[in-house]
Amino acid sequence: MSKPGQPVPETHDFDREFRAQLSQMTAGMAPTAFTTAWADWAMHLAQSPSRQAALQKQAFERAQDTWAFALRALGGESVSPAEGFEGEADRRFGGSDWTRFPFNVYARAYQNNAALMKSAIGGVGGVTEYHSQLLEFALRMLLDASSPSNFLASNPELLALTQAEQGQNLARGLKHLFEDIDRTLRGAAPAGVEAFEVGETLAVTPGKVVFRNELIELIQYSPATQDVFAEPVLFVPAWIMKYYILDLSPRNSMVKYLVDKGHTVFMISWKNPDESDREMGMDDYVEKGLRAAIDAVTAIVPKRRIHAVGYCIGGTLLSIGAAALARDRDERLASVTMFAAQTDFTEPGELAFFINPSQLAMLEATMHRKGVLESRQMSGAFVLLRAQDLLWQPIVDQYLKGQRAPMVDLMAWNADGTRMPWRMHTEYLYRLYLDNELATNRFPVGGRLVRLSDIRVPMFVVGTETDHVAPWKSVYKVDNLVRSDDFTFLLTSGGHNAGIISGPVHPKRHYRMLTRGLADPHMAPDEWVEAATKHEGSWWPAWQAWLAARSGVRVKPPAMGAPRKGYAPIEDAPGSYVRQR
Repeated sequence: MSKPGQPVPETHDFDREFRAQLSQMTAGMAPTAFTTAWADWAMHLAQSPSRQAALQKQAFERAQDTWAFALRALGGESVSPAEGFEGEADRRFGGSDWTRFPFNVYARAYQNNAALMKSAIGGVGGVTEYHSQLLEFALRMLLDASSPSNFLASNPELLALTQAEQGQNLARGLKHLFEDIDRTLRGAAPAGVEAFEVGETLAVTPGKVVFRNELIELIQYSPATQDVFAEPVLFVPAWIMKYYILDLSPRNSMVKYLVDKGHTVFMISWKNPDESDREMGMDDYVEKGLRAAIDAVTAIVPKRRIHAVGYCIGGTLLSIGAAALARDRDERLASVTMFAAQTDFTEPGELAFFINPSQLAMLEATMHRKGVLESRQMSGAFVLLRAQDLLWQPIVDQYLKGQRAPMVDLMAWNADGTRMPWRMHTEYLYRLYLDNELATNRFPVGGRLVRLSDIRVPMFVVGTETDHVAPWKSVYKVDNLVRSDDFTFLLTSGGHNAGIISGPVHPKRHYRMLTRGLADPHMAPDEWVEAATKHEGSWWPAWQAWLAARSGVRVKPPAMGAPRKGYAPIEDAPGSYVRQR
């Protein structure tokens, strides 16, 4: 029976179905979140007459600047749209072709309008910070879509290219468009992916699947050295991605790098869930995922503690599991390494645009209807966060310039998405992102609360400078939550994926690293940057050296699996789960 004030189940189910239907019409976006933000801004602007007057004055000045610039350009003078512009010039209009009339006027007008609109939504007293951020995001989407650089008629560089190629670029672009539409309708992968085959060109480090249950396969990689470090390494990748981002082509494979350095490496390969897995929750991912893998590794490499490594949401899961192990006085972990993983979600970065009660209610309804969240919905959110780089510029390049960027291993992996079960993803979004239960000691595992402060093992945490998914300052917050007396934080150049998968040699990368003890005073992020030493190149060798220094003597490699303990090799790596579509 429903409590007073709560909807009866039939009503709740009807409302959920209605939201799921609405989601199909709005591409999954919750209109209430943005309309509420706009209403907040509009009502407070209506109560700010001096702000209105300032905006009216700025609008007049911007219009005057546009007309004065247009008259100057109309006189035949070659002038850059950035010349004399009050504000930050748009890099898209930096080419010499943009100095010609009327294209320089298009660019100047666009920049003035953009500057005015950005100014209008900021600085209005009373508007909540979150609503202000939502409006900034919506405006960025609008401005990215309406830039003159996106259209053939208003882009002089595209027109010059079309004239030089006598329209062949447009013919190629039309062919690319038809190919992509056909692939989309067939549910096929993007063009060029066929050159990257899992088990053939990607995920080729030799190994065996030594354990399988309804959620994971565990891969044990074959040794590449005569002796190995005594303590094994267990990777916990994110289940929103296929594990082989950590085992791409050999030059980019973190697994191969560690195996070649003498580490015994294990990898969790998550099942790609379907509707039958809709009831899999966070407890299942801890118990049937992380803890099952730890049990297997312990059986195969007995009497040795494990260096556990978590990536993205896999790192969040690892922190939860490590806290649960510590709570239960289970000392099987030797260290915890986390790559671009959050534990405190008070500042989740730009993903916060999609994490609000209204948006989550719509997303939950969609997931409940299907039982899973489709990979394209998640990837669509990431594309919107960087629409100019991931949507509009590729459209211009492929369909107007007729140029396809060559497919690389990381791009091919990115196109190989996974689904997520309804219960797990709902719990993750509401309890971690929205309610921040983990950082506030309110997150239960197996019915009992866990505390990150129980984690005392050495920790190595990596953040990336331009991460849109897990901003490094948010990742750094784990330093406030754990009680490790051996805590190293490393900040590397690059983004959420490219910063982590940098290869062991990368001349265009740099990183900062600093280790502190429990008694050392905590430093704010900006203070940390000032104190940490900057190094050129990839951070992989620094982390491997950290692992080696906290590992024991080198010993004979362990056997592949442990048949007598129930962990007999099942099949060759990369296994079956990673190939699931």
